[in-house]
Amino acid sequence: MNLRRIGDYDVLILVSLIWFLGKFVRYLFPPLFGPLQSTYGVSNATIGTAFSGFMIAYALMQFPSGAVADRIGPVRVIVAGATVAGVGALALVVDSPFAALVAAMVVIGAGTGVHKTVSVRLLARVYPSQTGRMLGVHDTLGAMSGVVAPAVVVVVLSAPPALAVLLDRLPGADWRALFLVTGLAAVSLAVAFGLRIPGRLPADADTGGDDDPQPGARDYLRLFRNPRFSAFVLVTIGFSFAHNGLVAFLPLYLSREVGLATTTASLLYSLVFAVTFVQLVTGELSDRSGRFPVMVATLGLAATALVTLTALPSVGAGTVAAAVVVALFGFGSHGFQPVRSAYLMEVLPDWLAGGGLGVVRTLLMGAGALAPAVVGTVADVAGFRPAFALLAGSMSLAAVVAAGLWLTE
Repeated sequence: MNLRRIGDYDVLILVSLIWFLGKFVRYLFPPLFGPLQSTYGVSNATIGTAFSGFMIAYALMQFPSGAVADRIGPVRVIVAGATVAGVGALALVVDSPFAALVAAMVVIGAGTGVHKTVSVRLLARVYPSQTGRMLGVHDTLGAMSGVVAPAVVVVVLSAPPALAVLLDRLPGADWRALFLVTGLAAVSLAVAFGLRIPGRLPADADTGGDDDPQPGARDYLRLFRNPRFSAFVLVTIGFSFAHNGLVAFLPLYLSREVGLATTTASLLYSLVFAVTFVQLVTGELSDRSGRFPVMVATLGLAATALVTLTALPSVGAGTVAAAVVVALFGFGSHGFQPVRSAYLMEVLPDWLAGGGLGVVRTLLMGAGALAPAVVGTVADVAGFRPAFALLAGSMSLAAVVAAGLWLTE
């Protein structure tokens, strides 16, 4: 598709802004654990369990949102998800019991959880010849929220004089202002998307497959009868397990096993997100050279970085060496993600695309959710290096299986 005017990008822009906002509100919560504990007087375990509720609701919406989009089209699902997330955020503006906070977090998790599966399907239909590039832009903007959200929390909680005047007019704690702005932005984007996008789409981009049979659960399960599809699902699971395990424990690993200062370890941790712009390159490159060459290269780079990370000495490794390894992992792991989604949109039947992607995302997110628990358990029993060696093995397995799929394509 030739894009000649900026208006031709409006689908990409609005979908990506909604995705940025969805991940932004997710990344708001961890930096706010301390203020939330002060406000409600709850323990670490309690606030952690509340956030787990958010993530469980998010994960459980992957398949239903895709399956519903297969029936009624993606636009209605995206609008509904953004609206629900916005209402959940606005519910946190007023003083309320801790149970209300937990309920609002679950609502926000459900609202944001519908977006990614459905947006990938929509972008693949609107930009069929540039799917990799568009998903690279979409995923890059979403990942940047992981950099922006903590910085915004610091600004609000430090309350510069000009901002403090505005915060004093809000009921309750200052952190509620974050959810006021987020909620209003989410509802506004939902309205803008619902009004602007339907008239801008190609004829078949927002259909629910009226000319095809309505998919059922067995239709989605039959996808796994294809050995190549099942093998690629294994690639995504191996990647997700390794990526989430590292993201959960990298600061501790760098400080305890590599001997870096805590502040230095935290700064190096941010490199994983700071190199997210590589997705713009790998997404477009996969449109030109094919999906598997880029996937094998990025998975191989991430696996090599993980193996090197486990081999860094406890002393003498140096901040620069650790930074290079962490950055290489970021390049590889971020670079893989838009190409993964683009490939899935190519191999999934159109009438099963939403639900099929939802099934895959449910599996990979489930593996990712288990990774911190597994890594923490292995680290307690045998140490962090064996735990990270397990992550390196998982990423290496993903790279090897992807290479096998490429060679047998």
